[in-house]
Amino acid sequence: STSRQQNQPQGHYGLTSPISLAPPSDKDHIHTQKLIEAMKPFGVFEDQEELYHRTTVLGKLNNFVREWISELAESKNLPPSITEQVGGKIFTFGSYRLGVHTKGSSDIDALCVAPSHVERSDFFQSFFEKLKNQEEVKNLRAIEDAYVPVIKFEFDGIEIDLVFAKLSLPTVSDDLDLRDDSCLKSLDIRCIRSLNGSRVTDEILRLVPNLENFRLTLRAVKLWAKRRGVYSNIMGFLGGVSWAMLVARICQLYPNALASTLVNKFFLIFSKWDWPKPVLLKRLEESFLNLPVWDPRVNPSDRYHVMPIITPAYPQQNSTYNVSVSTRAVMVEEFQRGLEVTDEILKGKSDWPKLFEPLNFFQKYKHYIVLTASAFTEEHHLNWIGLVESKIRVLVGNLERNEFITIAHVQPQSFPGNEVLYKQSGFVSMWFLGLVFKKAESAVKTNVDLTHGIQSFTDTVYRQASALNILKEGMKIEATYVKRKQLHYFLPAGTLQKRKKQRVSDISQNNSGLQCKRSSLGESCSDGSKDRDSRTPSNSSSLNKISKLDISTAETERLFLISWPNSKSQVSPTEMEATVALRTPGPPTGCTIPGYDTVCQLRTCFVQEQHKLSGTLITDPRSASPKQHYSPSSK
Repeated sequence: STSRQQNQPQGHYGLTSPISLAPPSDKDHIHTQKLIEAMKPFGVFEDQEELYHRTTVLGKLNNFVREWISELAESKNLPPSITEQVGGKIFTFGSYRLGVHTKGSSDIDALCVAPSHVERSDFFQSFFEKLKNQEEVKNLRAIEDAYVPVIKFEFDGIEIDLVFAKLSLPTVSDDLDLRDDSCLKSLDIRCIRSLNGSRVTDEILRLVPNLENFRLTLRAVKLWAKRRGVYSNIMGFLGGVSWAMLVARICQLYPNALASTLVNKFFLIFSKWDWPKPVLLKRLEESFLNLPVWDPRVNPSDRYHVMPIITPAYPQQNSTYNVSVSTRAVMVEEFQRGLEVTDEILKGKSDWPKLFEPLNFFQKYKHYIVLTASAFTEEHHLNWIGLVESKIRVLVGNLERNEFITIAHVQPQSFPGNEVLYKQSGFVSMWFLGLVFKKAESAVKTNVDLTHGIQSFTDTVYRQASALNILKEGMKIEATYVKRKQLHYFLPAGTLQKRKKQRVSDISQNNSGLQCKRSSLGESCSDGSKDRDSRTPSNSSSLNKISKLDISTAETERLFLISWPNSKSQVSPTEMEATVALRTPGPPTGCTIPGYDTVCQLRTCFVQEQHKLSGTLITDPRSASPKQHYSPSSK
């Protein structure tokens, strides 16, 4: 290990030799079998029938792509000798390619590789039209302006996310190897991004010493991450490929270890990892292509990444650029808990189901922000919440920059609105953010103004929605500050009680909640069912107690002003006062909705007992606007 590090170039992040080469013991085998039994009720193992169906669908899709490419060659009057040989191929990547697909999770990430005569415009036009005419294809939609452009559809019941890349080759053979860097030559950046998913997945599989142990360990880590609410790239946690690389690194360090040991070592290593030291599966390599790669010595922006996990395939990139200080802190805390639990398990003091107990998010914090996105129609709502969800990490970053906030923890799972919200705003989805405030040094009340962070977030969402031309009448974003005891006004009936009392023995009823639900602009995963039905009633009678008063735009700078005594004060937590504000801002200048002006509308929502309210935001109720507000919100 020492000699290897000495031979590496100065400034390189060294990769150590395996920490342990010891063979597994009989006790390790027993613990691994118990780990498998503990995971079975969660449906993490797919059955052979599902596997066969997915394989059949991919075979049909591959033939479909080859047929389309051949027809396109004929339409472009290519010589018959070329038309007969153009080929084309479907590659899979992500969970399916890694071999960790779960039962009931039907989505597959796939890549369409085409020869040089096929343009991206052909993929989103003629191929899209060809798919539209197939009886087996349902829910077809194209997202051409995404970071990685994609066509999403269901093929014979299997959800497919299909990205596109054309190579600088006249034909695409069946034995094409995408791991060769030469296949990137002369490609535009979107094609390189599309190829990256497949290239990274194949490189991970090549770099792990034992595929069986890697896959079983990854299944356990992914299940744990979903149950603990830290599986969501779009929300600033880690996505599937990042968790796979962390597990792969542990497999490299302990090449002979079984899954039970690897899971324990996973928590041991990463609970003590010296972030932002990057995690690498192999040393950074240079290439004749001179594409931009992750390197903080060269790129100043890379120095701000707080939890870098670097993809092993060229061009190497940081897969965790969405991670913030708060989300990293939450994950490190979960790593530490995982280490404590697995240590107890391996000592015989506990059992594996304890590792997969869900996070009790709604009892974890004293202060929360409820973020609500609503739209009048279901179609608009689906587009709107996709955009809002993809930008929530912007709100988390804004809150982190507030000098009085130490943690802004977003729960990846969204919740449907209650009956009252549905009647007022149509289709509604809500996200919850837990807040930890710094302790004040003096005994004087501390005022925390969250207005700027909230306003910046909503402006970002509105501008993007306007740029994408999806901003519609009736779209709204609302943010409400509440205390823990007030969460029952917003959550569906029984949710708080279930979160408080749920044990692993209940999980057989919640298998559907373990699946990763992808929005049109990204992905998010949760430990519970992600119900999009906004009509589900919750505590509507309690919510009716909330009084809603309009405020003038002159007071916008004071909208999110929160006051509470600091820890040295003699006031008990139950007597802490806070101004609770709900905002319904309109779009910033330049964002318009058909048939609606751009005047900013703001209102406050007080969900505390009236005699405990503090602050100066209340205005004359007689000046309140009509109940119905129209203001854009993000998808």
